[in-house]
Amino acid sequence: MLRLTITGRVQGVGYRVWLRDRADDADVAGWVHNSGSGVEALLAGPADAVHALVELCRKGPRGAQVSGIESVVSSEPVPTGFRILEDRY
Repeated sequence: MLRLTITGRVQGVGYRVWLRDRADDADVAGWVHNSGSGVEALLAGPADAVHALVELCRKGPRGAQVSGIESVVSSEPVPTGFRILEDRY
């Protein structure tokens, strides 16, 4: 399970909805929300699916300009499904 911080122009471009849709397609669980540092996400599922989703996150949706992705292994409880959480600034 990976926790991501995605920076760049990633707010106001539909990044959270885009990521939720990609996660649902890949059968990856977790969450996503806007934060003061960009977009934060937790991805849980088969390692190959999670890593493929991270690679997609490097580009993001149309209009996004990703400047970086920081990822750390997380030991948070494994969520069910993929949710968009309220913004945390």
